[in-house]
Amino acid sequence: MINNKKVLAIIPARGGSKGVPYKNVKSLNGKPLIGWTIEESLKSQYIDKSIVSTEDKDIAKISKDFGAEVPFLRPEKLALDSTPGIAPILHAVKWFKSRDCDFDYIMCLQCTSPFRTHLQIDEAIEKLFEKGADSIVSVCESEITPYWMKKIEGGKLKNFLDEGVFYTRRQDAPKVYRLNGAIYMAKIQVLLNTKNWYTENTMPYVMDGMSSVDIDNMLDFKFAEFLMKENINV
Repeated sequence: MINNKKVLAIIPARGGSKGVPYKNVKSLNGKPLIGWTIEESLKSQYIDKSIVSTEDKDIAKISKDFGAEVPFLRPEKLALDSTPGIAPILHAVKWFKSRDCDFDYIMCLQCTSPFRTHLQIDEAIEKLFEKGADSIVSVCESEITPYWMKKIEGGKLKNFLDEGVFYTRRQDAPKVYRLNGAIYMAKIQVLLNTKNWYTENTMPYVMDGMSSVDIDNMLDFKFAEFLMKENINV
């Protein structure tokens, strides 16, 4: 709790995964993928409660083994490929509200970001609390500049951005950032009202490349394991 503000961290982890079967509990360098995120969330000095939202009993058991709370099993209809990412977050918030357990801030920590640390989690919390914005979302500098991107129209290459500007050197182009999926945090009432992490008053939390490694497929998994075993920084 920071200045009497309570923070609820939700780690969404459904059983189904097309890219990597049972990805969320697949072993990464000797530990279930979800374990890396649970452990860091529990180290946070500001998170009051860390829960895992899942529909899968095996994931629930593993999550509890690592110290996370699993107060409910998510409805199957909220664990489909087509389920919007915000849906299980809103479900969890409403579950607690219906039991008169209120929080001021909600944080989503996806377990596909195993390099994100509790220090970064706390720094993001502090930044949001100090500035009083609606929300904060983690980003990293994009490896590819959109000023060099192309689209295909009528069989011809066209500039993706219609700004009429072309930079021959990457370092001359404006810095652009991409979402890295590691940290999402918002005032609970704002999230309930907008059903979105983003408003006109959303802050960025800039993270480095290593911390921004996101696991979506088996290649990502192998890459992350290589980085961990070789203790490589990117």
